[in-house]
Amino acid sequence: MTKVTLKDVAEEAGVGTATVERVVNGRGGVRPETVEKVFLAAKRLNYRHALSNAHRGLIRIEVILVRPETSFYSRMNQAFERIAASLDHGIVVHRTFARENDPADFAHYIANPKVRRSALIVVAPDHPDVVTSVRQARDLGIPVVQIMTRPAPELPYVGIDNYAAGRTAAYYMSRMLAGQAGSFVALCHSGAYENHKERIRGFSAYLAEQGPTAHAFTEVMFDLDDEHNAMELLRAALIRDPTIIGVYSAGGDNIAVASVLQQNRERGIFWVGHELTEQTRGYLRQGILSIVLDQAPEIQARRSIDLTLKTLGLIDVEVSAEPVRFLTVTSENL
Repeated sequence: MTKVTLKDVAEEAGVGTATVERVVNGRGGVRPETVEKVFLAAKRLNYRHALSNAHRGLIRIEVILVRPETSFYSRMNQAFERIAASLDHGIVVHRTFARENDPADFAHYIANPKVRRSALIVVAPDHPDVVTSVRQARDLGIPVVQIMTRPAPELPYVGIDNYAAGRTAAYYMSRMLAGQAGSFVALCHSGAYENHKERIRGFSAYLAEQGPTAHAFTEVMFDLDDEHNAMELLRAALIRDPTIIGVYSAGGDNIAVASVLQQNRERGIFWVGHELTEQTRGYLRQGILSIVLDQAPEIQARRSIDLTLKTLGLIDVEVSAEPVRFLTVTSENL
């Protein structure tokens, strides 16, 4: 193989040879944006000269998540932490938690990062200001990957097929309750996330396609992932409608749903929920929860990092564009 030279790196980066020499040897006096160009060019060309330790953490991939107190985002955060530890010293993965209940602040943070970022991976609420800021980041030439939810459909996305997840929930519920007349209801966090809306659309569409059946989808309740709200909403629904035989929690508080269904266990309500946690494992074992659809946040984290590194030209491997496969878990395959 032909040995890669400083001149080759300079041509790849679109800068002068002297600039590359300063960057490689850590001599300073070069703008951070130019240093990043040289670093990426050197990596793409597999330049053998060891880059200065002064460039440690030069490539900064920012990951913006929400709700660190939840099991799902805790799993995803830990996955990003493990991946970050395995990367080249020139690449750092910085994890930030933003306030989803303040879209204006969320959008402002995306548009005004505290430090320069090389790429962005974001769980973005479906709010006009947030979506606009994500698109503006893309327009600045920063690779952007949406993870878990996809409010900007034209931008890269890593996550499950949420429409299919909702259809799957309806499929199992209607099949397992075939022959039993009754109604189905659903709970989810809110309308703030496209993934939740897609799940509800899929659930509703599957049932509608079955034509006149013994099962009617009667209500969607938004609990804002608040235990008290979820308990009050579901408890009131069960009192209001004694024909409810199926509950789909498309995204929200599983603890509250479990508590209410435990209190109404004699009704034998079929419950399909999301995310495999220690809590939902327990509900499956107890027979309160019938099926869990887990969206494998660890796989989403790994694939989003791989897609970002490929876009930056740091790896040359194929990254699947297919949705991440969600897992169907019951008490029999825990």
